[in-house]
Amino acid sequence: MVSGQDEVAEFAGLLRQFKERTDRSYGSLARRLGMNTSTLHRYCAGDAVPQDFAPVERFAALCGASAEERMELHRLWLLAVAARQRPKGAAESKEEAEEPAAPEEAAATEAETETETPPEVEDATPAPQPHRPPPPGPRPWYRRRRATVVAAVAAVLLATLGTLAALDTDRGGRGADGRRTGAGPGTSAPADPRGTSPAPTTTSPSPSTSKSHSKSEDGSTKPSSPQDGPTTGAQSTQKGKPVGGLPLTWSADSHVWAEGCGHDYVINRPPAQVAPPPPAQDARTWAGAQGAVHGRETIVRVTVQGRTSTAVVLEALRVRVVGRTAPLKGNAYAMNQGCGGALTPRFFAVDLDKDRPIARPMAGSDAGTPIPAMRLPYRVSAEDPEVLLVTARTAGCACDWYLELDWSSQGRTGTIRIDDDGRPFRTTAIKGLPRYMYDTEAREWGPYA
Repeated sequence: MVSGQDEVAEFAGLLRQFKERTDRSYGSLARRLGMNTSTLHRYCAGDAVPQDFAPVERFAALCGASAEERMELHRLWLLAVAARQRPKGAAESKEEAEEPAAPEEAAATEAETETETPPEVEDATPAPQPHRPPPPGPRPWYRRRRATVVAAVAAVLLATLGTLAALDTDRGGRGADGRRTGAGPGTSAPADPRGTSPAPTTTSPSPSTSKSHSKSEDGSTKPSSPQDGPTTGAQSTQKGKPVGGLPLTWSADSHVWAEGCGHDYVINRPPAQVAPPPPAQDARTWAGAQGAVHGRETIVRVTVQGRTSTAVVLEALRVRVVGRTAPLKGNAYAMNQGCGGALTPRFFAVDLDKDRPIARPMAGSDAGTPIPAMRLPYRVSAEDPEVLLVTARTAGCACDWYLELDWSSQGRTGTIRIDDDGRPFRTTAIKGLPRYMYDTEAREWGPYA
């Protein structure tokens, strides 16, 4: 009998055969398929099995697999999915059900047999003895069934106690992490590392400006006051009540440059007081030290992944603008001198100048080959993470905004707030501002050519 690992290995082995027919890397193939490079590598290595056949079918077609090979791939995929979904203890339980009675049970049976056989005595007429049927021995299945029932009852009791504890926590005003959810006296908002004070928001219903922040399960920072708006990080909403156990994790990076090299920052300093442009990976630290604000556009890369193999459906992505003011004063500093590339990833486009901006899915391109736009709803899990790329632009305001991502899983629903470490993202227009680029030979900022 073929084990589950062998079935997954056969499926992964056929994927590797398809990949070896091409001269492309995993990264190149993943970009053409519109998926994450690490996800594709995990499929080919046998570390993960996709929940849908569509991604690997597109992969096989891209590698030039024939119709018969794709049918064989589909057969192996069905076996691999069944192997991954099969409980690990199923085979052991079956063997245990078929095994003979335990030695102690066999001994009890022998004892009963000896009891039923009268001993040999010299008197041919034995005294009458009352008939006592031998005690029945316990059956193997009875013991296992009793243990199963006990375990099930214990699980129900634990779930009930957990629900009661959650209700007590809700009435007591404490969050899932044991901290009070209301802002305590004397706490204040942390200093803004971007060097500029946020624009006044227009949607905050709280009369107090004092806020505190706490870390969620996934390491993100969230406002701990219940009046601060949508929940973030490890908090979610289900029928209007906060519940713990968020089934997904996420992270956001707002200092992403177009094609890895193109971006503008607005800084209210003269060129002589601005440090040279940093590498893209150091952009956040550099921008915080210079008091820089995203100029013209902000590109946010959101990585979403389920906590387990259970699917989580990303239902909708929304944009919330919480503040609009006149564009900031200063100078625009370009991080590039003109760069380009053959790859344009798919993304969500946001026009911050609209009264009600929405996230529109846009297709990408890889050397002329279209990359289909990402359409929600979309499913993720621990084995199938996904990257959402959001490009927000403005030509006439300094806008403060954040994202909301709706999710659902196994009958539960919720919304996570995606922002800049507890604060809204900020994007300002650069129209009419002096623009500079860095001259690497003279090692100074000069007018943009």
